[in-house]
Amino acid sequence: MSLDAAFRHIHEQWHDTVVRRDIDGLMALYADDAVFESPLVWASQPEGCAGVLTGKPAIRDFFARGFQSPQNGLGRWYRTGVVFTRGHQLAWEYPRETPDGDQIDLMEMIDVSGGLIAHHQVYWGWVGMRALSSLPGR
Repeated sequence: MSLDAAFRHIHEQWHDTVVRRDIDGLMALYADDAVFESPLVWASQPEGCAGVLTGKPAIRDFFARGFQSPQNGLGRWYRTGVVFTRGHQLAWEYPRETPDGDQIDLMEMIDVSGGLIAHHQVYWGWVGMRALSSLPGR
């Protein structure tokens, strides 16, 4: 698979599998030794966690727990379809402003290696960070 084809596949399938809560489909996008970083990891882990998960089993467990939870209202998963690529990096945004009002604002930054996600960083905007800071224990 070419890098451009991998970018298109990951961009389409990551969003689709998360919205459908398809853990097997989502995990098929990650390398075995992938790294996932997100403020949501930090918010859902014991005190002292750096918000970084390493390896497919840890990433799978994180998403599987999230998929089992009732709708948490963190976002409506609206995205514009604008994708940025450079070298081996892929990025897209879930913007704060949507046609239906505000949502949690996220930026997905993904390093691709061998057609799979090798390193995935999620950056949260001010609306998202405000929501995370209001969680119990944070």
